[in-house]
Amino acid sequence: MSTVIRMPQLAAGGAEAGIQAWLVQPGDSIEAGQPIAEIETEKAVVEYESEVTGTFAGTLVDAGEQVEVGAPIAVVAGQGESVEAALAANRPESAGAPELPTPAVVPQPPEPETAPESASSAAPPVVSAADIARSTATAPNGVESVPSATSGRRLFVTPLVRRLAAERGVDVAAVPGTGPNGRVTRRDFEKYIAAGAKSVYPAVPPKSVPATPATAVAPAPTARLVDPETGFTDIPHTGMRRAIARRLTESKSTVPHFYLVADMQVDELLGLRARLNEASPAKISVNDLVLKAVAAAFTDVPDANAIWTDSATRRFDSVDLAVAVSVPNGLLTPVIRGADSLSIGALAAAVRDLAERARDGKIKQHELEGGSFAVSNLGMYGISEFAAIINPPHSGILAVGAASNRAIVTESGELSVGKMITVTLSADHRVLDGALAAEWLRAFVQRIENPLSIML
Repeated sequence: MSTVIRMPQLAAGGAEAGIQAWLVQPGDSIEAGQPIAEIETEKAVVEYESEVTGTFAGTLVDAGEQVEVGAPIAVVAGQGESVEAALAANRPESAGAPELPTPAVVPQPPEPETAPESASSAAPPVVSAADIARSTATAPNGVESVPSATSGRRLFVTPLVRRLAAERGVDVAAVPGTGPNGRVTRRDFEKYIAAGAKSVYPAVPPKSVPATPATAVAPAPTARLVDPETGFTDIPHTGMRRAIARRLTESKSTVPHFYLVADMQVDELLGLRARLNEASPAKISVNDLVLKAVAAAFTDVPDANAIWTDSATRRFDSVDLAVAVSVPNGLLTPVIRGADSLSIGALAAAVRDLAERARDGKIKQHELEGGSFAVSNLGMYGISEFAAIINPPHSGILAVGAASNRAIVTESGELSVGKMITVTLSADHRVLDGALAAEWLRAFVQRIENPLSIML
């Protein structure tokens, strides 16, 4: 008996995902646990492993398409079942024909006899967002067709692209389609927008006027896509940007933040870094040392290494740290597992690997999950201090500013100049009380100001 594979929910709260690539071909034998597709979530690309053994019959969703969680995406034939029969039995009813029928041509009304010859050189008629939404027709395989803005033919687009085009007022006829029969997929649409397509806003179509004996048949109402030159450009939200907005809004709305600020002298830390880089084949950054000190502080104050859950406060035995990494059009927080047990060299290598793969879009979903605490460093941008928003379910995040020369008054009352960094701890008051958070921050500052202690 054949099995239908459905789009899994690989990210918490994810409503849809896309097929980046299929890793098997129709007719291939597959085993349970074998990767069969690369699925793109809001933040990462995940290899999806088959849960069944059988013969891969074929796909129901093309690479590059975005579908809702739970939607059928492929079929696996059972033992003794032909792939053709399995695929045919599980295709949508509208997909029974082997080829898509040729779309009907939309008839164009004749021009009025009195229209001047120059009328043929007028701006071509296009279709408004409202027209697109109203005139959508469903084609085989669930693909929808919309009228082209520049010709009478109909274009095949996925439902998601139709909605995005309607929201943006974009003529889908201008978007090159790479799907079967020229279908326009979401990846095609986003690539077209990213290439610099301008946001345009169609005028409201004029109301149709009944024909009278004194006039010829009036043309169907159309609207022109015009650029009003309003001085702004709308950039469509990516899945990552929507996820960031949703999670951080939820965090500020539901997590009771409080903030602790500390200054720390880093002259000895910078000196240690210089000596390490003289001996280390891989470069050690200030952020690497900060991360190591954060992990060490949790070993000093283990009660702070915890997160809030609905039923209990969950305390961890090892220290898993998330690191904020800026990526094109967003932010990711990959997690370093067991940071407390890693050497400074191994930790630096892990951070560098995660950051590079995050920027290249090759990070895995499981590498973005877990952890109890995060570090965000904007010191390289010259930011003196800032307060970061906690990324749930973490119980805190440390915001690290830039090192700068400041006046320092010693215990004996003498004035000197030294390198100082200001850090701000954002803490979840459900897990960390003020005294506990202050104890952890003091332990962290002591580790930084006595940097040899973080090497032990």
